[in-house]
Amino acid sequence: MIIDIIIPAYNEEKSIGKVLKDIPTGLAREVIVCNNNSSDLTKSVAQNHGATVVDQPRKGYGSACLKGMDHVAKKAEKPDVVVFLDGDYSDHPEEMPLLLEPIINDDCDLVIGSRALGNLEKGSMQPQQVFGNWLATTLIKMIYRIEFTDLGPFRAIKYDSLLKINMEDPDFGWTVEMQVKAAKLGLKCKEIPVTYRKRVGISKVSGTFKGTILAGHKILWTIFKLI
Repeated sequence: MIIDIIIPAYNEEKSIGKVLKDIPTGLAREVIVCNNNSSDLTKSVAQNHGATVVDQPRKGYGSACLKGMDHVAKKAEKPDVVVFLDGDYSDHPEEMPLLLEPIINDDCDLVIGSRALGNLEKGSMQPQQVFGNWLATTLIKMIYRIEFTDLGPFRAIKYDSLLKINMEDPDFGWTVEMQVKAAKLGLKCKEIPVTYRKRVGISKVSGTFKGTILAGHKILWTIFKLI
């Protein structure tokens, strides 16, 4: 099985090396760090740890992920699975095999690493994040008849399923877009409990009032837009 990993990263020079170091050796064909217009040393640190770095000058979480997908699409041999995780070291890369197991053994299309079902380090998620996750997943269940507990960024998806979903969102709606479209297409989805810790540095989203409001609005808008 060919596995490629996509990591969006914006000013994560203090954490990206830790993330790359903890990815299980030999698991992935390529680790792609999508440098999202960072003004620090994210790019050089990632390169020094053996990652392929692609630059995405347009800011936005989804924009960075789409740049990574574009890189993968240009390969002569496509991957079987793509794994997404954040570059802030809040996810535990060593738990990646847990997300891959349902794809390998149970033919799942999309596996979400659920922080809500797993072990949350105290202070790793702000109250507004917990509430936002609950509200979004409740709405998804009501509207699309599929149950999720989290919109967590740590996820694995079959490459052909990722292409079917046709991802488009350039920013905060990325994760919910993937889950809602997977539900609409009838893809086989599963959640796996994962461990989550305090990120390195301050969150660009939940760490600011403006970021929280913008992210919350975009997530809700995406849920209703895709009906």
